[in-house]
Amino acid sequence: MDFRTKKIDSIIDQFNSDTEKGLSSQVVDQQKQQFGLNQFDEEESVSLFSKVLDQLKDVTVIILILAGIISTYIAITEHPDDFSEPIVIFAIVIINVVLAIRQEGKAEKALASLQSLSAPQARVIRNGQEDVIDAVDLVPGDVLLLEAGDQIPADARIISSRDLQVEESALTGESLPVDKDEYAEIEADSPVGDVFNTVFSGTLVTNGRAKTVVVTTGMDTEMGAVASLLNRTQPGKTPLQKRMDNLGKQVSVLALIAGVIIFTLSFLQGEAFIISLMTAVSLAVAAVPETLPVIVTISLAFGVQNMVKRNAIIRTIPSVETLGSASVIASDKTGTLTQNKMTIQKLWAFPHKPIDAKSEFGDDEKWVLRMMSLASNATIEDRDGEEVITGDPTETAIIRLLQEKGLPKKELDKTYPRVHEIPFDSSRKLMTTVHKLDEGYISITKGAFDRLPVEFSTITDEVGQKARAIHDSFANDALRVIAVGYKKYATLPEDLSAEELENGITFSGIVGMIDPPREESIQAVKEAKTAGIKTVMITGDHAATASAIARQIGILEDGDKTITGTELSKLSDEELKTNIRDYSVYARVSPEDKIRIVEAWQSQGAVVAMTGDGVNDAPALKAADVGTAMGITGTEVAKSAADMILTDDKFDTIVHAVEEGRRVYENIKKTVYFLLSCNISEILIMLIAVIMGWGLPVIAIQLLFVNVVADGIPGFALSREKSDPTIMSNPPTAKGESIFAKGGYRNIAVAALTFTITTLIGFYIGSFIDVDSTIMASHDVGQTMAFLILGWSSVLHIFNARTKESIFKAGITTNKSLFWLAMLSLALITLVATIPFLANIFNLVALSVTHWIIAVALAIAILLVVEIQKLIMRKMNKLF
Repeated sequence: MDFRTKKIDSIIDQFNSDTEKGLSSQVVDQQKQQFGLNQFDEEESVSLFSKVLDQLKDVTVIILILAGIISTYIAITEHPDDFSEPIVIFAIVIINVVLAIRQEGKAEKALASLQSLSAPQARVIRNGQEDVIDAVDLVPGDVLLLEAGDQIPADARIISSRDLQVEESALTGESLPVDKDEYAEIEADSPVGDVFNTVFSGTLVTNGRAKTVVVTTGMDTEMGAVASLLNRTQPGKTPLQKRMDNLGKQVSVLALIAGVIIFTLSFLQGEAFIISLMTAVSLAVAAVPETLPVIVTISLAFGVQNMVKRNAIIRTIPSVETLGSASVIASDKTGTLTQNKMTIQKLWAFPHKPIDAKSEFGDDEKWVLRMMSLASNATIEDRDGEEVITGDPTETAIIRLLQEKGLPKKELDKTYPRVHEIPFDSSRKLMTTVHKLDEGYISITKGAFDRLPVEFSTITDEVGQKARAIHDSFANDALRVIAVGYKKYATLPEDLSAEELENGITFSGIVGMIDPPREESIQAVKEAKTAGIKTVMITGDHAATASAIARQIGILEDGDKTITGTELSKLSDEELKTNIRDYSVYARVSPEDKIRIVEAWQSQGAVVAMTGDGVNDAPALKAADVGTAMGITGTEVAKSAADMILTDDKFDTIVHAVEEGRRVYENIKKTVYFLLSCNISEILIMLIAVIMGWGLPVIAIQLLFVNVVADGIPGFALSREKSDPTIMSNPPTAKGESIFAKGGYRNIAVAALTFTITTLIGFYIGSFIDVDSTIMASHDVGQTMAFLILGWSSVLHIFNARTKESIFKAGITTNKSLFWLAMLSLALITLVATIPFLANIFNLVALSVTHWIIAVALAIAILLVVEIQKLIMRKMNKLF
């Protein structure tokens, strides 16, 4: 039942309550049986064992585990004193799993934060007596008493109130307090922000007092609906995770096919079963890029560090790359795109023309501003030597402009001391103060223009029409309009009632104010557009205000539309998905609406980065590809549901984070190219050598050394490569785009074939050709040469992979860490082949000087081949 539209008497009767006596103990027990406790359901957390098991399901990990098991069996049966190979394989598995497991737990944390929003105690009337109870024990029908400063513990209809204002930003995202009115007529489909006769769980009473009747508790409240959405909303895999999954499957299929082929060939050629099996294991090890998960994680982690410097804290590591793929940024308005600071934009002092607030003020404009300031309760406090204005947002805007115009508030209050006040009343929409003048007293009334009881007839009807026209022009610009008038007295009147003081006043003027856009937001939206990213605004504010701000920032352009939550609810999911690209502003929307908007964009292939700060944003933050919460104004619920937290609450920080995400993804693509070039070549080398009947060019432990040392060590430094200067001029990476897109397969094929040819040439020379009388050709010499050529050329290939430019133009020392790690890898490969103790472990033998020269020459070939390829591609790009 919708309690918002139902008559208050019928609600009281429905719950067997009483406005004066409240619920009886017996009814409380019955309600508790029916509705349960006033708390949220919690979602079960995932155990550490389940997370480990989930990691072990990865196909590449399974291949390594099988290889490790077979290698262990062979070590036990054939080489009982040598377990180095299985130890290395299992160590790599453990390292990858440990690095992959991260404590996510977003849903649990978000719900825990929601629990903390529940007020610990509540003041109620039960059995005819006022009592303070634990909020968890509240039941529908309880008569709940509220006053300024109270956190509201349940959804409740207002029975009676006085000057009640509630700050509902946790639910609506809008920071301005809402005037509540028990007599307000509410439509059934009104959004939360327009339900003025009801107060909601988790919001805060900022002014006044009220007697209310609880209508829903726990999961049935608006806040409970958010908790329910959090439970139901399951984040999907990031684009990078999907790409890496596909890569793992492709590599695994390749390894399986190659393993079966090589096992069959080896066995048919007369090799023993165990030897054939070991050959297949070696191939499986060759196919798996063991260090790829570690390097990807390090790349992402380095991106996290860089983002911290740019005021963005990443909570889930894969989100770094996902940001780089963002094609839609759905941003909250207040505080993110705007300053979250009401600011006067225009002022009209009768009978002059309206002027911009930055213009020079005449005496009449200053008098309008002085009167508004005198009738304001905002104060200026000295905090550590800095003046801070506190109070109602509209009044702080008035005082701020007063100070900017060189009219100190304190001096004004001394010159015109206040002797009486009629506080702001939500029914009158006015506030009146009385001040002492040198020649008598002045009553100043400030408030809504249409409620100001001005005697326009004392001026002329024409002036009244002009005043209304100026008011409407301010309103059409989405400015919040405050009017002021006065009434002078020779002596202090005996009757200080609103009826006397607010009747027949003289109109002075109006001001128009708005929460203005941040300057950096305008530039950031332009940068996002250049990068092919569409920015949309999702807000709880009214459509007119949201549209005006969106136009100023550049979000709402010609042809774009604004849609409200009410209009949105009338569209089916299919209609919304079909037309989602037409809308740039979504106003007055609910938490459910926000999820529908995010999912509609995602259905069109968009990668959505969503920003928000309120509890109402949390479900959509979780549903988005990258949920982004505000660090300063954001609730703990929003932060817990988000993937990223902005420590400065600025929109341009998101755009900077996108740039960093693109850099990370480009470096991951370089890593895949670098590693797979070697891994694919290892499979080809093994297959071709066995088919030719030459025997194994390299064994499993040698392959592991190449994959971990030659590829892994310098590969770590790819994470520190700087981004291309044009990276934010390119469109975002499409959601389903392969990691091999834009020439990836071609580049890997060229490099892999080069590795294969040079390594097999070296292996053949070492195995079958006597090039030096000191060392005769043998299978061991061939394996040693193959190991050196494959290892060295893999390391040198890092200089090809790091840039699309020629290495002669880019240089080899611009990335210092990469250069020195590459030198370290080259040295380690050389030491393993030259130090007898290490050479014995890896089944390597001594070589002659001639063999060393041949190996070096063949290893360098990869640099020349890829340089020629880059030159050809540059010439082709110029042609087309």
